[in-house]
Amino acid sequence: MQTPAQPICERLNAVMTRIRDAERRYGRPSGSVTLLAASKTQPAERLLAAHACGQRLFGENYAQEMTDKMAALTALDIEWHFIGPIQSNKTKFIAEADWAHGIERLKIAERLDAQRNPDRPPLQVCVQVNVSGEASKSGVAPVELPALAEAVAQLPRLRLRGVMAIPAPETDFDAERRAFAAVRHAFEDLQRRGHALDTLSMGMSDDLEAAIAEGATMVRIGTAIFGPRNQPDAPQTRTKR
Repeated sequence: MQTPAQPICERLNAVMTRIRDAERRYGRPSGSVTLLAASKTQPAERLLAAHACGQRLFGENYAQEMTDKMAALTALDIEWHFIGPIQSNKTKFIAEADWAHGIERLKIAERLDAQRNPDRPPLQVCVQVNVSGEASKSGVAPVELPALAEAVAQLPRLRLRGVMAIPAPETDFDAERRAFAAVRHAFEDLQRRGHALDTLSMGMSDDLEAAIAEGATMVRIGTAIFGPRNQPDAPQTRTKR
């Protein structure tokens, strides 16, 4: 008899298989890519099921939703990542997370720094870069990335770990790789400028292989793990997160 956790376990295993296969195919060291479960709109029960299957990193897009889940699952050893756009009036909540991936303005970084509890380790952060130039997407322009990264790196209660991006959807694998390569080039430029970065956060359910081929160290996967949002558990699909 199938238990409620089994479909999520099966999906997690399938995603991990894709990740490890991509690592081998593109010459990446085994275990060099971390899975971040994008749990936006998923009830705490599904996060609990994923945790029971071994998943520890969860990414949330909405500050209040993340806060509620942190309270509901406080007894679990979960690492909380905020991966959505960061609004100024929500920074006090996001400062309670372990990571924040979407920094695109110095003002936001400064507020997170000021509101981070000094008794906790620094908030781990990524600067979001918009390599596709989409007006609808968050992120700093590549030309502005070095100055923002330098300013963020000076804030004492933040630790700059890397770069995050959500390139525009592409129609074929080679085009996906070119978009992710642009993110990697921006990341490597920051490393050449002296930043000790180790995190390249890019790739979702449909394009994780292309992201891994171009150096992703963390992929953000939602639908392929949890199924369609706010729907009963269903077989794994290849829809976008």
